[in-house]
Amino acid sequence: MVDMAVIELSRLQFALTALYHFLFVPLTLGLSFMLVIMESIYVMTDRPIWRVVTRFWAKLFAINFVLGVATGITMEFEFGTNWSYFSHYVGDIFGAPLAIEGLMAFFLEATFVGLMFFGWDKLSKRQHLFTTFMVALGSNLSALWILVANGWMQHPTGSHFNPETMRMEVTDFMAVLFNPVAQAKFVHTVSAGYVCASVFVLGVSSWYILKGKWVAVAKRSFTVAAAFGLASSLSVVVLGDESGYALTDNQKMKLASLEAMWHTEPAPAGIAIFGIPSMEGRETRYEIKIPYVLGLISTRSLTGEVSGINELVVKAETRIESGIKAYDAVEKLKVDRTDLVARAQFEQHKLDLGYAMLLKRFMPDPRSATPADIQKAAWTTVPNVPVMFWLFRVMAGLGFFFIAFFGAAFYIASIRRFGSSDGFFRLFMRTAVWIIPLPWLAIEFGWVLAEIGRQPWAIEGVLPTFLGASSLTVPQIWTTIIGFTLLYGALAVIEVRLMLAAIRHGPIEHHDGPDAPLHHGYAPLPAE
Repeated sequence: MVDMAVIELSRLQFALTALYHFLFVPLTLGLSFMLVIMESIYVMTDRPIWRVVTRFWAKLFAINFVLGVATGITMEFEFGTNWSYFSHYVGDIFGAPLAIEGLMAFFLEATFVGLMFFGWDKLSKRQHLFTTFMVALGSNLSALWILVANGWMQHPTGSHFNPETMRMEVTDFMAVLFNPVAQAKFVHTVSAGYVCASVFVLGVSSWYILKGKWVAVAKRSFTVAAAFGLASSLSVVVLGDESGYALTDNQKMKLASLEAMWHTEPAPAGIAIFGIPSMEGRETRYEIKIPYVLGLISTRSLTGEVSGINELVVKAETRIESGIKAYDAVEKLKVDRTDLVARAQFEQHKLDLGYAMLLKRFMPDPRSATPADIQKAAWTTVPNVPVMFWLFRVMAGLGFFFIAFFGAAFYIASIRRFGSSDGFFRLFMRTAVWIIPLPWLAIEFGWVLAEIGRQPWAIEGVLPTFLGASSLTVPQIWTTIIGFTLLYGALAVIEVRLMLAAIRHGPIEHHDGPDAPLHHGYAPLPAE
């Protein structure tokens, strides 16, 4: 029998390290390309103020970049220390994108990041712009390969189980690379990172403008962030819709759970804007729906059907029964690899082998399962519906809020009312400062939504999460959780202090003081 305490603690540890690491990734993704935009303006206009703007935000990018790299390395090791069977079972497939990420993207970043920071006086303007672009490209390629790996976990295409090696193996790497779930996740995640960086730049710039400090730098940064953020926030919503469409064919249970849809509705299904889902009663009370919207989003038609949770559980029971036959064939092939009857039986039912593995949570041999056991295992394919339902609505609500927010920012930047003292202007600037944490909240909620929605699978339909963990003890895992929490807590304090110190110091070069001449374009103005 599986020790679920070890499994849940292993999941908790990985969640903590992943959530912490993901605090740095979005800002890196967004700031990198904002630096490219700012430096491109400098190269095209040859105005020194844009060099100052670029170097200031590059300083904040550097602090964030270092912490992101340091915390990402920990996660790579956890696959071996805490999820060793997962690594053994799917390492041939899952390891390839991670290796390419290291060889292609990370080395690309590492090669050019030093030139970007220390090459201002050694490279021509165009050469330095090229290094900045390569850092941005490397950062985003890194996200691509990570999300290719994660997308395969959500939708394991281009692979099969080999009864000769008892492992999953690649059959079509191009199918893994162009996995529709991975592509949808990549563009959605990267756009969310661009929104995060835009809110950050906008918030800091607004604080400078309110304080009357370095207004020349702040208003230019504000303008870039407003335009970049508006485009990014619109793309997040559009690409989020594409992610929902990808769920229809590949992760039907996740889609039904985030909508708390217990029964299949007549097409086209409505989308719930409010409700109180209950796992015990298997119902959603006080539900308020907008007709047709879910059907249009998820099927792109008025006739496409969105399956409900109960119907999907029945399908899971059927797949578990089929999977038991595949499991029986595998056990026979272990004894006699030349057993042609067992081989034929395996080939007929191999796509459902993972479903039989769900029974191992309750018994050592799935072949001894009763109909009641099969039904119990089938219901484990339902994730935490209330958590899914509300996380999605908070995330989506924040997405639409950012569109309105950046629309207002773009309007302010367009009419250039940076010196205005009216109530709306100052209220907006204060709001921009206070909402800086909101993109991180939306992004973390999105990650939790994606990963909880996949449960009980480590690899959707292939490997249950509880079978992927290493043979560890509860005290061992608690020791590492406490250690990581203390270490990451200290790093968080260092990160915040460094960022705040850099922001308070402002866009001043090492040879300049607070009374730098105006020709630098960033001298502080008197406080209002």
